[in-house]
Formats: sequence, C-alpha cells, structure tokens
Amino acid sequence: MPNKSNFHIAVLPGDGIGIDVTEEAVRVLRAVEQRLGSFTLKMTNHESGAICYQRTGNDLPRETLNACRQADAVLLGAMGHPDIRKPDGTELTPQVTLRVVFDLYAGVRPCKLYPGVRSPLANIKPGDIDLVILREQTEGLFASQMGGIVLGDQVATDTLVMTRKGSERISEFAFQLAQSRRQKVTCVDKANIFKSYAFFRRVFDEVAAKHPTIAKQHTYIDAQALFLVQKPQQFDVLVTENMFGDILSDLAAGLIGGMGMAPSGDIGDHHAVFQPAHGTAPDIAGKGIANPIAAILSAGMMLDWLGRRHQNADLVAGGRLIECAVTEVLEEGKSMPVDQGGAATTQTVGLAITARIEKLPF
Repeated sequence: MPNKSNFHIAVLPGDGIGIDVTEEAVRVLRAVEQRLGSFTLKMTNHESGAICYQRTGNDLPRETLNACRQADAVLLGAMGHPDIRKPDGTELTPQVTLRVVFDLYAGVRPCKLYPGVRSPLANIKPGDIDLVILREQTEGLFASQMGGIVLGDQVATDTLVMTRKGSERISEFAFQLAQSRRQKVTCVDKANIFKSYAFFRRVFDEVAAKHPTIAKQHTYIDAQALFLVQKPQQFDVLVTENMFGDILSDLAAGLIGGMGMAPSGDIGDHHAVFQPAHGTAPDIAGKGIANPIAAILSAGMMLDWLGRRHQNADLVAGGRLIECAVTEVLEEGKSMPVDQGGAATTQTVGLAITARIEKLPF
C-alpha cells in the first residue's frame, strides 16, 4: 500500500480493566507520536462490551462496527462481564464478532520473557523465551461456536472444520512471520488421530515447500504442551488450529509472567485488532492495580503492523521504541506492576514507559 502519515485508530476500551489499561496504551502512543513527529494518530473512542450491552441491548453497536471498518486499525481493551450475559446464558463476545466480520484469521500471540520478570520455570532467564503462537481464528473447533447440537439431553456435538483456504493462509502467514524472526516454524496438530488435523498438516507441508530456507517441524498438541514447559527456548513460530492455539497461548503466557504480559493481534488481509490477551477482571477494575504492559505492547504491535502495511518506517520504529521502553522499565525495576511483585499503579507504569520513550534514541 502507498506510504501515508495520517492514521485513524478506533479505540474500544470495553469493560473492567480494559478501560484502565487502554488509557495507558493511548498515553504511550501519544508519546511515540510526539517523539517521532512524522505521523499523526487520530484516536477516537467507541462504545462496546458488556456495559454497553446492559445499557443499549447491543454489545457492538452499528456505529462502533462502522468506525472499526473505516479505521486503519483497532485498539481494544477488554470486553465482557461474568454477570452480564445474553438471554440464553452465553457470554458476550463482541471481540469474536470482530474476527468474523473482518475475517481476522491470524491470531498473533507473542510470548517473550522480559528482564525483571520471573518465570515459574527454573533456570530460565530473559531472552530464553521469545516465541509466537499463531492461531487460526476463523475455523477449527470454534467454527461451530453457538452452533453445537444437543440431542435428547443425552448427546452433545460440535463440528471441527478445516478448509484448504484457511489452512493455506495461516501457514503462509507463519512462514512470512518467521522470515523476520529466527526462521523456524512448528506445526502443532493431532494428525495421528484426526483426519482434519492430518489435512491441516498436509497443507502446511505444501506451503512449507515454497519456503525452503525456513526450517519446519511437526509436533502433536499433547507433546507440544510438554515441550513448552520443558524447552521453550527451542521454539520460534508455532502455528495451529483455533482451539489448540487458544489453550497453548494461555499456557505460554503463564511462562512469561501471566496475562498482564501477553499482547496480541487479530490480523486479516485488510483489517486488524490489537488487544491485551487478558480479560476484564472486574474485581480489580478502577483500583489502579491492573498491569498495562500487555495493552502497551499490543499498541506497539499495532504500530509495527501499520508501518509494514503502509511502508512507513517511522511507524515500525515507533513499535520498536515501545518495545525498548518496556524492556528498560522492567529491567530497571522501579515501576514494576503489582502482578509482577511491585507496587506501581497502572498509571505509574504507563508514565514510566512514557518517560523512557521521551529519552530513548531512535
């Protein structure tokens, strides 16, 4: 796409701590915008989520959906509340609606252990864990979401769907991602048991043949869960089906300090949504103790994606600037979030990262 310097960001703070952490992510983005001075971010807030549903009967109003469609990218906080549900008892999932409407097939879940953050694994130091779990998000077992069948109150079924299109594009995304990393892709499946996963693996291998310079390997999902705990250092990009990716990404987050350290991007060919991987945590909302780092790192991912999409090197540099600032603040240890054993408030962490951005060279 042609180079541009003015970008519209639809901001969806959502519910609970989503509001708290999004405020700090926006603060950091403003600092990057001012520091580099070569691009403009027009960030506009829009209603969505459980509280919006409670008030209006809609968790993703048409105006919000249209704003997301017209925006260059979407920055999301967190949405949902355990006590606010649809009439059938199911939880509100407007973030899933965004994936479906905008065909956000690639769930990108970076998992990196930063300095100053302890892993529950012994003998693991910062830098040892630096991998990405790539989750196909438009099919797999989630394809039957809300469409499962219960027969006579005795049998329940859900259908797992794999298509060539879905398998090809997520595999291609994995190899493109690995090209700019350590050039190793692991296909995680259960091909020894299920035809659907054997099909996914076969399509993966076809795509891999087009990328002979990038190493590939296969693991079964049960073994992969073990390997993530035993030897996470060995992995770079892991690509897998929807449900498996959902589970593995939470497991991996547990190795790097928890969900407060886990950013994410839901990416399609034309749209993308960036958000922390954590939920709304209503029990601590508004108390100023939520960790904003996952949201801030997600904002950095957004800048990197925008920069590459629009051939804007300064946006890519802005993403690196956020990454470096987060790394230095955590390494220094004076503004550690509460969930990392510190006493810094949500705002204090955001301000510390902002201050570091203002001083870092670029």
